[in-house]
Amino acid sequence: MTIEECYQELGGNYADVSARLPSARMIEKFVSKFLEDESFETLCMQMKAGNREEAFRSAHTLKGVCANLSFTRLLESASRLTEELRPETDAIADTAFALLQQVENDYRTTTAAIRRYLDRA
Repeated sequence: MTIEECYQELGGNYADVSARLPSARMIEKFVSKFLEDESFETLCMQMKAGNREEAFRSAHTLKGVCANLSFTRLLESASRLTEELRPETDAIADTAFALLQQVENDYRTTTAAIRRYLDRA
């Protein structure tokens, strides 16, 4: 599997990230570091705890990382969740939990593709 094929599998845009990062080696470096990013785990923990403000921050961070790496599918679901969590209320809307499920599905797809790529590289 090439890094381009990894991007296809995870629903990303390799052309976009390659325009931003100067080499395939650098892209590979940052893609592998994504597995160390804790914003998804923090998002899930804060959603479960009902802490909207911290969940918003984590969703926003995840969205930013995905934008920088051109992980389009995960970026889109994380963006929808970020906007659902943006209003400053005390409670997390029920609709946010449904959006979290999509983020989780997209996150799992993304990390599985990255792991397959790294295992074959």
